[in-house]
Amino acid sequence: MDTIGDFLTRVRNASMAKLETVDVPASKVRAGIATVLKEEGFIRHFKVARDGKQGMMRVYLKYDDKGVPVITEIRRSSRPGRRYYVKQDKIPKVRSGFGLSIVSTSQGILSGRKATESKIGGEVLCTVW
Repeated sequence: MDTIGDFLTRVRNASMAKLETVDVPASKVRAGIATVLKEEGFIRHFKVARDGKQGMMRVYLKYDDKGVPVITEIRRSSRPGRRYYVKQDKIPKVRSGFGLSIVSTSQGILSGRKATESKIGGEVLCTVW
């Protein structure tokens, strides 16, 4: 099962339905993706609530003044059936720099811009615009 794809689909569906929050099962990878989305201004906030099991993560979505979602599109790039690895000079620029690529590197999960600045390649998890 593709847990990252499930997370992205839940965020995409909640954004299209104009929900304030979306709850997803917590994991370190999902928290890393949510951290990058928060730093880049695509979501307002996220919280991880621990229970006896896996825990839940609540993501607070962001909208503009007119109620239009900030996340227009969020796509999975690297899938379990086809991994997508790139070197630091081949990290994709999404929508001429207006979008964001999220890369899993040896330094953790970073935005494409930070991975390029740090000169680190890795697996392109998803793209957002």
